[in-house]
Amino acid sequence: MERFRPVVSSCVRLALPMILFGHPVAAQDRMSVEDVLAYSFPASLVSAGDQDRVAWVENIQGIRNVWIAEGPGWAGRPLTTYDADDGQDITNLTLLPGGSGVMYVRGGAPNRQGEVPDPLSTPAEEGRALWIVPLDGGAPGKILDEGGYALRPDGGSLAYSKGREIWLKHLDEEGPGERLARVRGGAGRLSWSPDGTRLAFVSSRGDHAFVGILDIGATEIRYMAPSVHQDGEPVWSPDGRRIAFIRQRHERDIFPFMPRREGLPFSVLVADVETGAASEVWTASPGPGSLFSGVDADRQLFWTRDDLLVFPWEGDGWKHLYAVSAGGGSARVLTPGAFEVQYVSLAPDGRTVLYDSNQDDIDRKHVWSVDSRGGAPHLLTPGEGLEWAPVGVPGGSVAYLSSGTRVPAHPVVRGPDGRTSMPRPPLPDGYPRDRLVEPSQVVFPAADGMEIHGQLFLPAGYREGRTYPAVLFFHGGSRRQMLLGFHHRGYYHNAYAFNQLLASRGYIVLAVNYRSGVGYGLDFREAEAYGATGASEYQDVVGAALYLRGRGDVDPRRVGLWGGSYGGYLTALGLARASDLFAAGVDLHGVHDWNVVIRGFRPDYDPKAHPEFSRLAFESSPMNFLDGWRSPVLIIHGDDDRNVPFSESVDLAESLAARGVEFEQLIFPDEVHGFLLHRNWVAAYEAALDFLDRRLNREEDR
Repeated sequence: MERFRPVVSSCVRLALPMILFGHPVAAQDRMSVEDVLAYSFPASLVSAGDQDRVAWVENIQGIRNVWIAEGPGWAGRPLTTYDADDGQDITNLTLLPGGSGVMYVRGGAPNRQGEVPDPLSTPAEEGRALWIVPLDGGAPGKILDEGGYALRPDGGSLAYSKGREIWLKHLDEEGPGERLARVRGGAGRLSWSPDGTRLAFVSSRGDHAFVGILDIGATEIRYMAPSVHQDGEPVWSPDGRRIAFIRQRHERDIFPFMPRREGLPFSVLVADVETGAASEVWTASPGPGSLFSGVDADRQLFWTRDDLLVFPWEGDGWKHLYAVSAGGGSARVLTPGAFEVQYVSLAPDGRTVLYDSNQDDIDRKHVWSVDSRGGAPHLLTPGEGLEWAPVGVPGGSVAYLSSGTRVPAHPVVRGPDGRTSMPRPPLPDGYPRDRLVEPSQVVFPAADGMEIHGQLFLPAGYREGRTYPAVLFFHGGSRRQMLLGFHHRGYYHNAYAFNQLLASRGYIVLAVNYRSGVGYGLDFREAEAYGATGASEYQDVVGAALYLRGRGDVDPRRVGLWGGSYGGYLTALGLARASDLFAAGVDLHGVHDWNVVIRGFRPDYDPKAHPEFSRLAFESSPMNFLDGWRSPVLIIHGDDDRNVPFSESVDLAESLAARGVEFEQLIFPDEVHGFLLHRNWVAAYEAALDFLDRRLNREEDR
């Protein structure tokens, strides 16, 4: 039958059972959701171009502030004093030249209707604005009610786009500034020339896109070798006379969530900014890896001081960095091997490339450096931790973010001598790091034999000869990889913490890195028949369940699963197709009908115009298997979700109710996909823990 939970928009406290698998435990001795989430999560780490200084954003249980640290001591301190869990994100940090302050954007991006996220449902809706906070103290000053911007190299003005218009704003003047141009299709990816006299941008026009150059004094626009293709990711040469960009050939009937190992090859072009004439300096080889796949960076092309262009390519089946002369020629791999590069930046010397990868440690990440002119890469952060998002500092230091199996993420600065400093806010007293467990790497076969990696969490106080309930976890994306430690993305940092909490409560937990995720090469990511073309990841769901059931320490009657977004899709798919394997599941904002979700990524998608694809997409969806769904489920969703339509949960609940399948729900009005309010993460995990305890830890099963 149908079971309803309260619809909430704020943190709730659900009663939890006081018996843990037959062993009475005092409430004060049990780790809670609030305990395990009581950390600070850093993001958006940036460095100054002229001084030993880094800035980043700290999210301390929903309270977000800009932090700064300066050499040689690297003691971190907050610059802003926001004091509420208000759901207002902070992004787009820039350190001003000369050390006068930090520029940042506060507030989330608008949706297609122009609505910015406002999970508190405030009477006066929160806006999105650009601010500057001084380094020497003082209140932040608002610059503009806009989000995207490009600071001029001298730091005295900035450019920003507003719809189809490009504007110039002087920081010492009031008002919105002056309009420089109106561009068909709008303008994005604004980038100043080194001397600040010209502005590059990308004009996206649906099935094609141009790279444009705007001369500020003459207000003249020139388009670089305009074509029928998609041009983007412009980067200036150090002397400002040329601009490089990436050209991708348009292919019309391509949809999200379908495998693509090859297609029309992408190219790297270099154009003369005076004439607009361009030449291809490099083109990907036909076949697997011919399509462009980017890295996590503020740009996808890096122009070095030695006139080399560094870019990502999957020519050997792994995402690596390559270098090619700006004059053309063959590309040289800088990071060879069976591993993948993710976060990338160019050091202040203009030659050294900093990056993280899973080289020689496929379920972890470490920071490396390599000379763009060639030579062997250097491992900067050995060990069993995780390190990512490196940025160079003028004095030769490297700043990055780091975590461990028991230590949440924090910033680190590595000096030229290899010594490290940690300019982080301290963990709160009593943070239960000593009560967290060490997950181990496991490799098991999917139902069709594919090799799948995962992280196994054994219960605290694990005893041989005893059986435990078990839970599978599936990440979202699907272009993600769970790791042996606290994750580099805030969403999965929280998920890792919740898996730790489940282990502390007596569950065996397996986090599954299913096919179509990253970290294991092109063929794994672009797995045959994945997603909307066959749901081949279901083989990994079944394989993970069989792996758990084959362990002597797992009670096969008490196996559940949980996940969010794409992980919610696999949770729903597991419950719909294999209720005999799973006793219960927790589905956070999951995908239930691919034909609905694809329209969110491609609004022009019409299932009727593509009958064969849309038929297969539905057959790959949980909604196609509802007649086999018997196990209870907890549905959690925010109704301002901009990734997975809220209607996905509405339709699922209606269909389950019609079939008499028991479900519970927890709904957050005005909350987005990756919950902005910390209290909502706490409420969601408390509800999930309570649900799993009631469904997998029943008195009659003990």
